[in-house]
Amino acid sequence: MDKSESLENIAVLIDADNAQLSKLSLILEELSAYGRIVVKRAYGNWKDRSLKNWEEQLKTLAIKPEQQFAYTTGKNATDLSLAIAAMDLLHTQMYDAFALVSSDSDYTPLAIRLREAGIYVFGVGEEKTPLSFRNACDNFILTQNLGDTEKSKTIPAETTKQAKKQDKEEPKTDINAIHGHLKIACERYQDADGWVNISSAGGYLKRVMPDFDSKTYGFTKLTDLIKAYPKLYETKTYPGKGTVTIFAYRCM
Repeated sequence: MDKSESLENIAVLIDADNAQLSKLSLILEELSAYGRIVVKRAYGNWKDRSLKNWEEQLKTLAIKPEQQFAYTTGKNATDLSLAIAAMDLLHTQMYDAFALVSSDSDYTPLAIRLREAGIYVFGVGEEKTPLSFRNACDNFILTQNLGDTEKSKTIPAETTKQAKKQDKEEPKTDINAIHGHLKIACERYQDADGWVNISSAGGYLKRVMPDFDSKTYGFTKLTDLIKAYPKLYETKTYPGKGTVTIFAYRCM
């Protein structure tokens, strides 16, 4: 079973300097699907005019604001404050998952340290988030894919890729990479007849690509992505336990 399916206590730590205020409620909604959110904290210098619009949302969503003064101009003290808080929470041994809400690659060492301690790590950020931070997490959630699902389904992946200016460290929306991973998953997890369960393939995709989300490629679910390529995959469904229907595929 995927570890993300058995999470009990999640600590959500938000870097207000590098998080999207407009996505806060959607972020919490998404994380709540994985387990119980116990800690909700947002770190920033609340005297800074750039954060003046956060107060109402913090109150509404019951997020605890943590004040961090900027002691030196040009230095971001919020990063260190959040990291110290994460380590304090880690040592209580009360949480089995942390969500680091930021698009800042400075949190890469923190994510690595938490994973080394056996903690499941979510990263939540924008498409500009560097690969180093994305790959340091168990599951990186792209805020562009939260809400507005109808829009994501109607925009072709190629159009999205061409429309966005990405630097060298950011991943390209290349569907061929997904097909390659699905083929490897099929080779590793197939049964005697060559079929692989979608849950096994999806789990493998998340391990090799923590930021994978089928919505990035214009599909609501991974099953929809696979069914859109009948020349590459043969698909079938069969009954599982109770009312569960299992989706499987094999490469052509």
